[in-house]
Amino acid sequence: MKIAYISTYMPRPCGLATFNSNLKNAIEINLLNKNQGGYVIAINDSDELNQYQYGKEVKYIIRQQHQKDYIQAANQINNSAADVCVMQHEFGIYGGDSGIYVLPLIKRIEKPLITILHTVLQDPSYIQKLIIQEIANQSSRIVVMAEKAVDFLMNIYHIPKEKIALIEHGVPDYDDSIEKILNKADLLPGKRVLLTFGLISRNKGLETMIKALPAVVKNHPDVVYTIIGKTHPHVLKNQGEEYRDYLKKLASDLGVSKNVNFINKFLAEDELMDYLKAAEIYITPYLNEAQITSGTLSYAVGAGAAVISTPYWHAQELLKNNRGKLFDFGDSEHLASIINDLLTNDKSLKDIRDNAYAYGLTLRYPKIGNIYLNLAKEIVSENNLRPIVEKFTLNTDLLPAFTLDYVKRLTDDTGIVQHAKYGIPNLKEGYCMDDNSRALILALMSYNQFQSKEALDLLPIYLSFIQYMQCENGNFRNFLSFKREYLDEVGTDDSYGRTLWALGFMICNSPNNSYKEFARELFFNSLEHLDELEHLRGFGNSIIGLAHYLKTYPDENLEIKLIALADKLVNAYQINKSENWHWFEEKMTYDNAILPLALLKTYDITKNVIYKEIGIESLTFLDKETLDQGYYNPIGNDGWFYKNQDKAIFDQQAIETMAAVMMYFQAFEVTEDVIYIEKMFKTYLWFLGENALRIPLYDHETNGCCDGLTPHGINRNQGAESTLAYFISHLTVLKAQEKEYLFDKTIMGVSRD
Repeated sequence: MKIAYISTYMPRPCGLATFNSNLKNAIEINLLNKNQGGYVIAINDSDELNQYQYGKEVKYIIRQQHQKDYIQAANQINNSAADVCVMQHEFGIYGGDSGIYVLPLIKRIEKPLITILHTVLQDPSYIQKLIIQEIANQSSRIVVMAEKAVDFLMNIYHIPKEKIALIEHGVPDYDDSIEKILNKADLLPGKRVLLTFGLISRNKGLETMIKALPAVVKNHPDVVYTIIGKTHPHVLKNQGEEYRDYLKKLASDLGVSKNVNFINKFLAEDELMDYLKAAEIYITPYLNEAQITSGTLSYAVGAGAAVISTPYWHAQELLKNNRGKLFDFGDSEHLASIINDLLTNDKSLKDIRDNAYAYGLTLRYPKIGNIYLNLAKEIVSENNLRPIVEKFTLNTDLLPAFTLDYVKRLTDDTGIVQHAKYGIPNLKEGYCMDDNSRALILALMSYNQFQSKEALDLLPIYLSFIQYMQCENGNFRNFLSFKREYLDEVGTDDSYGRTLWALGFMICNSPNNSYKEFARELFFNSLEHLDELEHLRGFGNSIIGLAHYLKTYPDENLEIKLIALADKLVNAYQINKSENWHWFEEKMTYDNAILPLALLKTYDITKNVIYKEIGIESLTFLDKETLDQGYYNPIGNDGWFYKNQDKAIFDQQAIETMAAVMMYFQAFEVTEDVIYIEKMFKTYLWFLGENALRIPLYDHETNGCCDGLTPHGINRNQGAESTLAYFISHLTVLKAQEKEYLFDKTIMGVSRD
């Protein structure tokens, strides 16, 4: 039995890395052939391949945000002698939205797969639920560590019971007997040790224990509460040591500083075991019940510690039958009372420790490893290999590296400058609302895709610009001079609609509540102006903004407004449609794809098929006119395209291409027909030279995008509109690749049968 393990791995300071290392060792202890073993595919949390000094068992490294690494890892596994794969899953360790990059990886693996879920959410987002369901589809078994998780998988994620295995969290194979443990290692001479360990963050509720200490110390002055662990890396990055400092000040204010011992380290397991054995009582004062698995809790029970915990899900199961005590969330008085009772009553304390230790014997890693080994043998014996199916592969090798350098060059502390001379911002032209709304969307997409700090830093600039341009009646101005002087009193329907789009997108994708609430206020202030819109593209852009909001926050009144706008598009379509003209007006002008896109967005919210039918029908007419040459050839703005007349070829604009890219992606979202991904990618390649003049508009030198394609070449000016259109299209293609597990044909570079 040779196993490929996919996970974070030691020495990365991560709970899953420790678990994966222990599980690998535990399984291999049970192998008859000790040399057979397995190997590890390690997940890094940065771009550095040499970030951690892995052992020789690590055969391949996946950089979290590099999509190509996942594909190459699948090839590594398929070409190896592995009989089965064991994958650890947490949403945060894999790249993309909620770790969606894991799906193309597991879709390509041709070996049986066992997936161990360390988190099972009771209230998952749409994408989180989809990820777990797809993992279950591709896995021979899903392993969870608590009965509650089995219930969630069956009733929330609709995963068949026969796919699920319940195997409890393993614990180290302690050498000591319970008698030796009760005599405890003398790490803190003359002290009675209370202990908590693990990565520190506010949801751990450590302040509850510190608030309980004065009442404990009053009766037991020899008590010391030891907190072992570094601050969680994400918390440290965004908030520094604010929480640890708060805990220290709290202890000082309560007069128990001498009774609190911080060990700001990620301890080696042997050292951690010494502290666990030294502790009389282990505390997990977590603040809410939504914790399906806790390795630290399992370790404490296995070490024979008397555990006192809040009643989160795993604690309710593991501490029943007098293996521990529970107290209410945040109730420091109740916690202090339990501690005092146990420290006073030696028999009660010993009974709990005896019960915990006895149960922990069943959780020792060699026993757990044998269960996993038998499961792997069972799966292999079932010959549960999935057939290899040819899948669509989106060739993102063609994409330039993503960078915000040029966008940052165009942006000052007011907003993004509207125009540029070549690659130099043209300050004389000032700013416009259209561009700052698009810039807000781009920054959000960039942050969501890459967790980019530079994108995060841009958000308040664009959001503040929108607030500055909002009128008292909720409408928006469109133009602002470099001196921050308003250049118009009322903006266009288009600029209003694009701003509503940006605000709706912001509310649903905000990185924090402050930005969300700010955007929400602007969004709702602007809604009264919806009734005053007169133009189709104003309707279309506004619909997209409302749809983004409604996708996350259903609202009956807003849905009525959405439907009213969508019905105006439907009415326009029905009036202007004829046998050879399936369009909303008697001419095609600019930003044409926004109209089908808006109807497809409306269908996504309402499920009313009329919006889908007209959306697809008008989309089909549009792509017949723009993809008829085998490459994207948008309607030119030098004459447009009137019914029963020839269409203008030039000048071609980037915003037309961006709208089409987003339209095709939405069509794929609605239909799951991969042909729309093919069309989306062909459309995107317009930026890179697959166009009427075979000239790239994306400038690799400046990282900006040229302003248009003319009969004689390209407009070398690189303003905000075209550059933002390019990068939004680029990120949409990356978003599409995250859904590659749905693609049913390899069509890039291969003819479609």
